[in-house]
Amino acid sequence: MTTATITDDISKRATWSIVMGVVTAMIGVVMIIYPMAAATVTTIFVGWSLFFVGVAQLIFAFQSTGAGHFLLKLLTSLLYGITGLALIFFPISGVAALTIVVGSVFIVQAALLIATAFQLRPIAGWGWFLADGIADAAIAILILAGWPSSSYWAIGTLVGVSVLMTGISRVIIASRIKSGVGAVQDFARGTA
Repeated sequence: MTTATITDDISKRATWSIVMGVVTAMIGVVMIIYPMAAATVTTIFVGWSLFFVGVAQLIFAFQSTGAGHFLLKLLTSLLYGITGLALIFFPISGVAALTIVVGSVFIVQAALLIATAFQLRPIAGWGWFLADGIADAAIAILILAGWPSSSYWAIGTLVGVSVLMTGISRVIIASRIKSGVGAVQDFARGTA
């Protein structure tokens, strides 16, 4: 393979990555604009995921060697399966329940980030951990203080922002790769 062949292949792949990044970012924007629809779809997806984990646990339960292991795996499979089915068949209630979980996760994450910030305090950049922790605490307060009405925006908006950021980062990284390929091609032409 020649340098030109390799760089052309990388350039094509980077272009497709940019296109996919733009599409992903656009989906994130739609999710932010329609947060309840995004939250409902997310809840149903989580429900199906839990249901299939429950099925897998049930299969593993029948592979158990002892009665105690069988019973524990059977109960675990029932917990996953029933929770999954509840989220699938009652997604609006599931959105409300998941919103409490998300708010609680933000509280724990805020506490951990703030603690980490103060542990890193003499090191340059420790303030970013503190700022992140304070932002997470503010988000947790917004979500939990406004519950259950925050269920209409919290999960869909947060997942939408995550998808948007994934798309943007994909575009940025692929653009940098593509510009690096251009530099390699220029170098290769100069030495050929």
